[in-house]
Amino acid sequence: QLQLVESGGGLVQPGGSLRLSCVASGFPLDYYAIGWFRQAPGKEREGVSHISTSGGSTNYADSVKGRFTISRDNDKSTVYLQMNSLNPEDTAVYYCAAHAAPAFNRDRAFDSQDDYQFWGQGTQVTVSS
Repeated sequence: QLQLVESGGGLVQPGGSLRLSCVASGFPLDYYAIGWFRQAPGKEREGVSHISTSGGSTNYADSVKGRFTISRDNDKSTVYLQMNSLNPEDTAVYYCAAHAAPAFNRDRAFDSQDDYQFWGQGTQVTVSS
């Protein structure tokens, strides 16, 4: 059973940066496409960024394009979300999720929550002065 643990959240001032990490255990990360999602208080969970199994394809929500960068290091079983120029609207619990992608889909970044079978517990990001 794949397990995911997020870390790196915290309190940051507007304009600041954080790097979230999602560490996988129980199965090689190589077989999974990964997505980052977030849920703000009173709002539905939304997709933030997604990366294919190969790492060659990524996508981003319009609200984070140009500010966030997703990357992966399969040797370390870790996926990162570098978040720059944070603003209060980025305040949310951030979750990483994994999708067991077949080999023919290694270059596809999956952006639907319904595609993801495994979820972490989340890490809180608060952007406030």
